[in-house]
Amino acid sequence: MPSANALRLQIERTLENRFPAALTPAPRTARKSAAVGIAEIDKLLAGGFPVGAISEITGPSTSGRTCLALKFIAERTHEGKVCAWVDVSDALDPESAAASGVCLRQLLWVRCGSGAGRANGKPWSRLDQALRSTDLLLQAGGFAAIVLDMGDTAVEHGRRIPLATWYRFRQAADQSRSCLLVLGSVAYAQSSADVVLECAPHGAGGAGQAVLDGCAFDVQLKRQRSASAMAAMRKPPASTWTAASAWTTGARL
Repeated sequence: MPSANALRLQIERTLENRFPAALTPAPRTARKSAAVGIAEIDKLLAGGFPVGAISEITGPSTSGRTCLALKFIAERTHEGKVCAWVDVSDALDPESAAASGVCLRQLLWVRCGSGAGRANGKPWSRLDQALRSTDLLLQAGGFAAIVLDMGDTAVEHGRRIPLATWYRFRQAADQSRSCLLVLGSVAYAQSSADVVLECAPHGAGGAGQAVLDGCAFDVQLKRQRSASAMAAMRKPPASTWTAASAWTTGARL
């Protein structure tokens, strides 16, 4: 009985004129990346967040996840590109966004928080509204980056999101060439995410009682699917960066 390798070779020779290399997987190629604008993070990611893919930034409150996303959005809006921020808990502070360099004229803010006419303020209803909004934005196209800010959404609600939803988001992001950043306390997209970063607070420098002049964050690379990740993963995937700007103590980082 011929071996499996012999059978494979025979099939490929039969099909080579009609379907060249029919059983040969396509080589893995690196996606185009968009720089975050923070040298340490761009080095960690071997260039930045992948274009046309899902990236997750996880960590507790004040871990730097929002600050990191704002810096990424600032880079895109300064390039003249339009971005969107889907805010599950209506927690985005426009003043902090502007202080991070975001051009607010180039940012669509979708507020899904509590209040009159906003899904009755119920946690799952807000999250469902945010998911529907994200889906519409991805399908519409034209957004260089979309942030789905799940913030401190309860883990049990976040894990109710079907895997089919994340797969659909992944496909839509690829077709629209949008960077979809998902912020949350833990990772939710599982295999649909190309990149997962885990953030944690490292320390802060004070400049009086009302203003912070610097906040340091530890960032670990938990997943990266692109070919360029292979070199990065040979060494410990961790980095520390500092956000130094005039953040008030009430700002959400």
